[in-house]
Amino acid sequence: MKLKKLIKKLIKRIARSKPVMRLLSGAMYYYSRFVGKTTKWQIKGVDEFYRAWKKHKSVILIGWHGRAMMYPFFWNGEDPLNALVSLHQDGRLIAGFLEKYGLGTIGGSSSTNAVGSARDLMESLENDISICVIPDGPKGPNLRLSKSPLYFARKSGKPIFCITYSIKGSKIIRKSWDQMMVPVPFSRGICEVIGPFFIPESADEQELENLRQKIENSMNRQLREVDDKMGIAPIIPGTTAKAKRYINSQQGNKH
Repeated sequence: MKLKKLIKKLIKRIARSKPVMRLLSGAMYYYSRFVGKTTKWQIKGVDEFYRAWKKHKSVILIGWHGRAMMYPFFWNGEDPLNALVSLHQDGRLIAGFLEKYGLGTIGGSSSTNAVGSARDLMESLENDISICVIPDGPKGPNLRLSKSPLYFARKSGKPIFCITYSIKGSKIIRKSWDQMMVPVPFSRGICEVIGPFFIPESADEQELENLRQKIENSMNRQLREVDDKMGIAPIIPGTTAKAKRYINSQQGNKH
């Protein structure tokens, strides 16, 4: 038993090492590029999004955690964009992946380096660098919009845009809290951007909550529609990483 625990600990340590992280982030990058290039895309709202980006100098882009893998593929590679990433293990992996695309990264979350990352995100917007925030990460609940993007929009006056995609035949990892999509190559896909959503500077907490709910509903309706067109079964919202671990452990105990 002690040997088994030692081996597991050693495997975890190796998996978290910098060389392995670089290898995995590189594999993610090349796979996402491969999927993106071989998919026959139906694009909706992306051109309008980039026109608004030019008009407002910088914008706030948000999308759900379970679809984060393909978002960078649709970046034009020209207009500067900083993405907020978690400082946890998966965040380091995502940071390496995004940096291979040429995106900037800012480390932090609601529980770690919250003040520092919020300051860096606001400075980005003020310096005409757009930001990307995953509002249900890093641990959920999935498909639930946090208020943080709205605070940035209220203070900066910048518009919020929402991105999602779906690819026919892709696998949904139902056991993961975010029910992540693993996209497949050589298929059909939809990428859609909706917005803009503006948050008035005068908005109080109740108005913020109303707007938060409106944007969350729009994002979830958007996700359901693209998934339905691609034949993907609906994603169940409201699960946290902790809850999903408990559910999976209980299911494992039954076998």
